[in-house]
Amino acid sequence: MMKFLQSIAMALLLAATSVAGAADDAERGTADEAVALVKKAIAYYKANGREKLAAEINNRTPQFREKDLYLFMSPYGGGAVIAHGANAKLVGKSLGDLRDVDGVNFVQKFRELAASKEGKGWVDYKWPNSKTGALESKSTYVERVDDLYIACGIYKGK
Repeated sequence: MMKFLQSIAMALLLAATSVAGAADDAERGTADEAVALVKKAIAYYKANGREKLAAEINNRTPQFREKDLYLFMSPYGGGAVIAHGANAKLVGKSLGDLRDVDGVNFVQKFRELAASKEGKGWVDYKWPNSKTGALESKSTYVERVDDLYIACGIYKGK
């Protein structure tokens, strides 16, 4: 009888863990969703201008947030963050020397990618998850528009 109860308890634990993992995955944005959010922001920028887009991102409006996805915007030639959908404290700060725990200067990579002929692509680095605070691998889609880049990253787990 004791082994039977232990088996039931283990099955319930595994089921609960699987459901929690599935819920976590359901709350994570995908690469396609990140690209779509950046494209949506670029269209908004072209229709309404830099200041209005920055205000929408900084105010965390639902049209520019999805699951755990958020946008940020900076000049690709260097300079301060113009908008950040997860951390308003970063707005107005120059992050050109920012590195992840492995020493990757990902902001410089964002800028280089935006300045490249294609003007868009992905950068991999490690960053604290905006919802959990846990350090995770992250991949950020960056796309140039005028003298800026607009970006959105996906968390890929530890």
